[in-house]
Amino acid sequence: MVFQRKLTKAIELKYNMRSVKSQVPLNHCLWLIITIFLQIIILFFLLRSSQPSNTQHAVALNPGDCQSGYVYVYDLPPAFNKELIDQCHESDRGCGAVSNGGFGTKATGLEHIVPRNLTPAWYWTDMYSAEVIFHNRMLSHKCRTLDPEKAKGFYIPFYAGLDIGRFLFNYSAKDRDRKSEMLLDWLKEQPTFTRNKGVDHFIMLSRLTWDFRRLTDNDADWGSKLLHMPLMRHVFRLSVEKHQNDNLEESVPYPTAFHPRSESDILQWQNYIRSYKRTKLFSFVGAKREKIKNDFRGVLMDYCKSEEDCWAVDCATGICSDGAPAIMETFLGSDFCLQPRGDGLTRRSMFDCMLAGSIPVYFWKGTFKGQYEWHLPWMPETYTVFIDNRDVRATNGSLILKVLESIHKDKVKEMRETLINLLPKFVYARSGEDLGNVKDAFDISINRVLKRLEIGRNQLLSQNQAYFES
Repeated sequence: MVFQRKLTKAIELKYNMRSVKSQVPLNHCLWLIITIFLQIIILFFLLRSSQPSNTQHAVALNPGDCQSGYVYVYDLPPAFNKELIDQCHESDRGCGAVSNGGFGTKATGLEHIVPRNLTPAWYWTDMYSAEVIFHNRMLSHKCRTLDPEKAKGFYIPFYAGLDIGRFLFNYSAKDRDRKSEMLLDWLKEQPTFTRNKGVDHFIMLSRLTWDFRRLTDNDADWGSKLLHMPLMRHVFRLSVEKHQNDNLEESVPYPTAFHPRSESDILQWQNYIRSYKRTKLFSFVGAKREKIKNDFRGVLMDYCKSEEDCWAVDCATGICSDGAPAIMETFLGSDFCLQPRGDGLTRRSMFDCMLAGSIPVYFWKGTFKGQYEWHLPWMPETYTVFIDNRDVRATNGSLILKVLESIHKDKVKEMRETLINLLPKFVYARSGEDLGNVKDAFDISINRVLKRLEIGRNQLLSQNQAYFES
């Protein structure tokens, strides 16, 4: 309507000027022509400015930089992302978790722990903030396209984790599913989604996959059923912990507190943790879960507190938060860090530990094996130590010291060097920053997603061809 009204005004102006021209001397024609020309130019820019613009974060496309293809970012209705940020006080993560593009509030108290010139790169980043981080990075990504016909992948920036976080406790199954159903109702109206059944689409889920896999409509069951909804059947998903039997899912690293601004930030931090003087053999950061029968964390905490060569940080005292100074100082000061399972098989603390150059010791095989395969080596024994949780229980923890003391110092140094070299692959740089030739966790994820989507699209085309030929 706006365009039509302005076009009508342009036509009226044209005929009005003709009428004026017929009533003036010929020597005034020149200035009339100039006036008309100027009016047309003004109207052209007015009409352009009235059109909705999606170029705020657009970047120039350089085919040489995007060999895996381009990504189209859906401009979803605000209810699926922006409004969830605005309503952050209703979330179980709080508003600090979504500030600064998902990085959280600026870190404080680190001056005596990390190099002073690196402190601006540290934030108190929430472990479930990756969907906000991914969205912000994707908006300014060099391989983003504003033309859906040029896209190999379609990114759905729905903050499903923020949404479900508002309804996990004391709400009905319908409450937990409402936004997901609304999203899919919107998607099924998009030709770009329906033409390939969603096989070239992906979404980032910043919580564990289990928060989106409810099987029934029982209000007492956990989470939403987003991943079991029919229209999600072909959509690829990223999450901080994947279902290992789901071929349409891949895990990406939990965000840590360190968000490098440049390649030099990374190199400086790598050198810092390589030369840091570690005073303890191992450490444990966590809290007992008194309500859980035979709580394994309790076994680790009791043993660590009793062992002289273990540095214990009891989070029950309230000194722990995402990347808190006490946590970083502990991991920096120990060769190994004990990593029991978290709410799922994985735990954000695993990445805090590795960020400090401390070698993770884990107790369930699913914690590393089968997870983070795009970012970490498929042979976890090159940078981690596995001790079966049942054997630890049987010895009240004493097996831990025996195993770790048996690892030669040269081997420890080798494992740490592996971690140091891996570090860029599990940190998330700040949006718009240039890391030179370094690819961070986000860059690796998007590149691999595009390759994975191409496989899915080719499989769909093969199936369709076979169907028509049969």
